[in-house]
Amino acid sequence: MKTMTCRQLGGPCDVAHRGDTADDVIKAQDAHLKEAEEAGDASHQAAREEMKGRWRRPVKAMGWYRDTKQTFADLPDDPA
Repeated sequence: MKTMTCRQLGGPCDVAHRGDTADDVIKAQDAHLKEAEEAGDASHQAAREEMKGRWRRPVKAMGWYRDTKQTFADLPDDPA
């Protein structure tokens, strides 16, 4: 299990997302941004728009995805 923050994933805050894979934390970030947007948190709006738009530009999105997966892989495991 590893931890990445909203900020590490392109967001504005330090909410921690834990997961066994990079995909786990990416999905948690997507849910976090969606919840923040629905709650009216304007500070997360830009990150939410970027995440939604990322998948409209697949080549750029794959670069972000590879970078995020590598960042996740380089993190130490969370203490047990």
